[in-house]
Amino acid sequence: MSPQKIYIIGIGDDGVAGLTVLAQQLIDDAEIIVGPSATLAMVTNQQAQHVEIGASFDDAVKLIGEHPERRIVVLATGDPLFYGIARYLCGQLGKERFEVVPHVSTMQLAFARVKESWDEAYLTNLASQELERVVERVRTAEKVGLFTTEEIPPNQVAQALLESRIDYFLVYVCENLGAPDERVTQGSVADVAQRKFSPLNVMILVRQPDVPDHPSERAGRRIFGNPDEAFLQSRPKQGLLTPAEVRSMALAELELKPNSTVWDVGAGSGSVAIEAAQIASQGHVYAIEMDPDDHQLIAANAERFAIGNLTAVLGEAPAAWDDLPDADAVFVGGTGRQVQRLVELAWDRLSPGGRLVVNVATVENLASLRALLGSRTDQMNVWMVNVARGVFQFECMRFESLNPTYVIAAVKEPQSGTTQ
Repeated sequence: MSPQKIYIIGIGDDGVAGLTVLAQQLIDDAEIIVGPSATLAMVTNQQAQHVEIGASFDDAVKLIGEHPERRIVVLATGDPLFYGIARYLCGQLGKERFEVVPHVSTMQLAFARVKESWDEAYLTNLASQELERVVERVRTAEKVGLFTTEEIPPNQVAQALLESRIDYFLVYVCENLGAPDERVTQGSVADVAQRKFSPLNVMILVRQPDVPDHPSERAGRRIFGNPDEAFLQSRPKQGLLTPAEVRSMALAELELKPNSTVWDVGAGSGSVAIEAAQIASQGHVYAIEMDPDDHQLIAANAERFAIGNLTAVLGEAPAAWDDLPDADAVFVGGTGRQVQRLVELAWDRLSPGGRLVVNVATVENLASLRALLGSRTDQMNVWMVNVARGVFQFECMRFESLNPTYVIAAVKEPQSGTTQ
């Protein structure tokens, strides 16, 4: 005899009144109803056996295994598949055992109340994630949705953000969503840190436009490969910073010596230049950038990392490097159409035996640079770099892919009879 199908039903703060006729009928016909105490108190079927579950779902798995012949309904808050119990039960017992009847999740309701899209928001639950980890992830996010807990309420989250210098979000606290006493509070991070809220809430953070990140106080502990959030980045242009993984590879290919002279062409906020300066500690690095705002960020980041052997050069290449000494190593961030011309001219200023590394985003730039550098040296390597970073959300880990990028490294061969 096949085991009975188990129904996992989402229920909101409005209780059975917000359920479909089908969902209500399934609950009325159930022999065993499993769920948190708050949801069990909402149902009218008192003939069924009520089994309360807490934070651990293992008891529910055991109960279902012991009663395959009985009609069981599992109640969950909101959408059971939104990082909820349905995912866990299907993973433990198999999807074929279950039918899911979803309700609108409180996270969906919260974003609807504040009229913000949530398709690219960072979503997490403080019941399963450390607050410190969440705060660092919030630092560079555009939008955030947080399930808080009684132990970590919104005011405590806001205080942790302030202590980490993350004060550039508009905050919404959505309480008791779907219930008669629903309330949405809007304010700054500092405002929320001073208030108390109902235990049933969702916290949404929306970044204020054009505000740069405040880097983590833990910045500068690595010689190279520091996390992206360790650097001030311009807004709304964030994403142009060379990612830590690509930055580490580029610096390795530059083969810097302690006394190297380095150019970083199109330096942006200066992440490559700063880490190059830490490696070439007895040399000098020139960070060449035409955008005045980014030029200021280079100086601010250099001060933060206590870099004294870096000069931020404001101007458009190649004119900006006319008065600079020839380079032992050149890095070019190739995001524009002029990258081939810049690489060609930078190559002429590269010392014999020096190394040039280019990071480009398009196949067209890759093809043109491969042809250009291939005509000048036999020592050239090319990579396509695909990186996906693990992100923890609720009890699961998923991977967020960075945009694919291409790295080209070439060595300027010494002229015949020249010693390095």
